[in-house]
Amino acid sequence: MPLNDNVAARPHAANGDVLTAVKAAELLADAVRDAGKMALAMERAGYESWAKENQSPVSDVDLALDRELRARLSAIAPDYGWLSEETADDPARLSRRRVWVVDPVDGTRAFIAGLPDWCVVAALVEDGRPIAGALYAPATDELFVAAAGLGARRNGTPIRASGATRLEGARVSGPRSGVERLAKSAGITALPRIHSLALRLARVASGELDAALAGAHSHDWDHASADIIVREAGGILTGFDGAPPGYNGAQPTHGALAAAGAALHPLLMAALGGKAKQTIRSTT
Repeated sequence: MPLNDNVAARPHAANGDVLTAVKAAELLADAVRDAGKMALAMERAGYESWAKENQSPVSDVDLALDRELRARLSAIAPDYGWLSEETADDPARLSRRRVWVVDPVDGTRAFIAGLPDWCVVAALVEDGRPIAGALYAPATDELFVAAAGLGARRNGTPIRASGATRLEGARVSGPRSGVERLAKSAGITALPRIHSLALRLARVASGELDAALAGAHSHDWDHASADIIVREAGGILTGFDGAPPGYNGAQPTHGALAAAGAALHPLLMAALGGKAKQTIRSTT
C-alpha cells in the first residue's frame, strides 16, 4: 500500500520496531490478501461446512484462515489482544489498548453458496477505535486498505465516498426491511443486499453505494475494518443514535448501523428516525 509513514509513533511490535498505523495497514493488507488466496485454493480443492450452535454457518475454510491470520498477526505483535468470530473469546483483550479484530470469512453464506460477495477482513483497534484496516474480496480481486489520517485505497487507487446530497435516488443496500422503508418514505433506490457487511460498507467508501444499512446484532469483526475504510474515504458510519461504534467492549455487539457520504449521512439519520428504526430487523 503506497502510503507515507507519517503517523505518530505507537506501541512497539515484537521486533522492537514502532508499529505505526500505516505499517499495520500494510501488514494487514498482506495478511488478508494471502488468506483470501488460501480460501480460493481450499474452495477449489473442496471443503466441509456445517451450522454452529447459533445456526450460523461455518466451514473448514473459516477455521483454517482464522488459524493462519492469528499466527501471522500475533507473531507481529504478541502483546496485542485478539478478537475473531472463529476464536473463543479471551477476556484478556479487554486490558489491551490494541487489539487485532478479524473475520476470516465475512459472508460465509455467500462463500458456501458460490457467490462473489464475501471477503477476508482484519483491523487494528486502539482504545476502542480502528486505526488500520484491510479488506480483501477474493472473487473480484479487490483489496481495500486504510490507515488513520492517510486515506483509503482500493487496489492502490484512492477512493472517496459519494458526494450525494439528496436521499431521493440514492443507491442504498442493506436489510430488506430498512431499504424498502426508505424507498417508500424517501425515494431511495433500493439495491440488492450485499451479503458481506464489511464489503457492503466498503462499497460506500468507494462511492458505488451512496449509503448502506446494517441490522442490529452485528459484531466488531463484521465492520471494524470497513469502519476506518469508510471514515478515511470521507464517509460516516454510526449507529442510529449518531454515535460511531466503539470496539473491544465486553460485549462486542452493536445496534443497527448506517453509513453514507458526509453530506448524505445526516439526511439518512433523519429519515431513519422514529418508527423507521423499528423496521430494521436483526440481521446484517
